[in-house]
Amino acid sequence: LHQPAEGYRAAIDPVFLAAAVPALDGQVVLDVGVGVGAAALCLAFRMPACRVVGIEIQPVLAALARENVHLNGLQSRVDVLTGNMSAPPPRLAPGSYHHVMTNPPYLSAEQATAPPHAGKAIANVESEIDLPQWMRFCVNMLRPKGTLTVIHRADRLDDLLAALRGKVGEIALFPLWPKPGRSAKRVILRARKAIAAPLELLPGLVLHEDDGNYTDAAKAVLW
Repeated sequence: LHQPAEGYRAAIDPVFLAAAVPALDGQVVLDVGVGVGAAALCLAFRMPACRVVGIEIQPVLAALARENVHLNGLQSRVDVLTGNMSAPPPRLAPGSYHHVMTNPPYLSAEQATAPPHAGKAIANVESEIDLPQWMRFCVNMLRPKGTLTVIHRADRLDDLLAALRGKVGEIALFPLWPKPGRSAKRVILRARKAIAAPLELLPGLVLHEDDGNYTDAAKAVLW
């Protein structure tokens, strides 16, 4: 996976995001904010009979994502488009995807000082597209009963739920605990469009043992 030497670099979040998408053979998944393609590639490897389309606003990252797709021999099943959600490429037809997955900017513009590196700032801090607009776009791309999967900071869960209120149902929350007894830093949210069902809080997954090594459950996803 080629990444920029400086600026935003993918870590483990896109790996866990891809692992949470309930894609089936023959289905099409949209990765909103695909970056260099980490989540898209993980999902394509896990589900060799599904297709993944990614959209990325930063041309440099989109170009790296396409390079990574070719390096991994997945050009027949993974496609990366350069574009903005406010004016998406014509190929992105609303209501046409079985699943949408996304790792949106974690920080609101009001609460964060943007990093000096422009690319990292776009990836980490909301700009002209805030979280409600981001979620609206994602849900709009889904087919009826399609699944939305999001990874976000646990301390912004209230913002995420507010952005999705009235748009999705069957919400399942899956915390990622850094260590036993520690507060969750990340949460994976999965929901479905045009479904009315109550919210469910799942047990989640502990990432590290007390000694800092990954737990067996985390290794099963990461390795």
